Amino acid sequence: MSILENKVAVVSGAGSGIGRAIAITYAQEGAKVVVADINEEHANETANLIKQNGGEAFAIKADSSKADENKKLVDFAVEKYGRLDIACNNAGVGGPAKPTAAYEPEEWDKVIALNLSGVFYACKYQLEQMEKNGGGSIINIASIHGQVAAPNSPAYTASKHAVVGLTKNIAAEYATKNIRCNAVGPGYIETPLLTANLDEAGLKAVAAKSPMNRLGTVQEIADLVAFLSSDKSSFTTGSYWISDGGYTIV
Repeated sequence: MSILENKVAVVSGAGSGIGRAIAITYAQEGAKVVVADINEEHANETANLIKQNGGEAFAIKADSSKADENKKLVDFAVEKYGRLDIACNNAGVGGPAKPTAAYEPEEWDKVIALNLSGVFYACKYQLEQMEKNGGGSIINIASIHGQVAAPNSPAYTASKHAVVGLTKNIAAEYATKNIRCNAVGPGYIETPLLTANLDEAGLKAVAAKSPMNRLGTVQEIADLVAFLSSDKSSFTTGSYWISDGGYTIV
């Protein structure tokens, strides 16, 4: 039996990259998936890929930085499938590459709005529904930069550190309500965004930052997220799972 059989899941930022891989893996493991992305075309592409492989999915356009859009997403999942068992809050943005003093307030605000406030909004409405369900599992996608610095990305680093802290707080508050909350910290992963912005030499340089001397794959992150979303990790909450090829150990 698949590890997410008969579960209902939502995934934000699921139109491409890690989010798409998570949505597809959820479906392969038996979940009904609500695919959310600010790019409606990309969300539909992910949902269609799931359907073409025999899975069940529905796409919806959502801006994860806005509270009402996060509520709408939860409401839609419940209207469509009757409940919400799993949520993966994956949507995020890197922001401009500048040292801290050079950051403009509006640039800071944009990153924090999506990467931190958006995760809080998502968790708020997901938790409300999961309490009604009698339980659930939330996975927040942080980053290795939830633990170590990313020079010239102060807003990104601050937001991802904060997501780890928020995850731990939620885990402590809701542990007796059968709701688990964990964070995943991907390292350098081979995604369209990364390959579009780096040439071959740049990709090799990034890969060499980890002892494994390679980039991670979106499937490696998706498999970890699926495990944390399932009952196979039923005694695991408040954890921060780094998947980085060893980047942060040296």
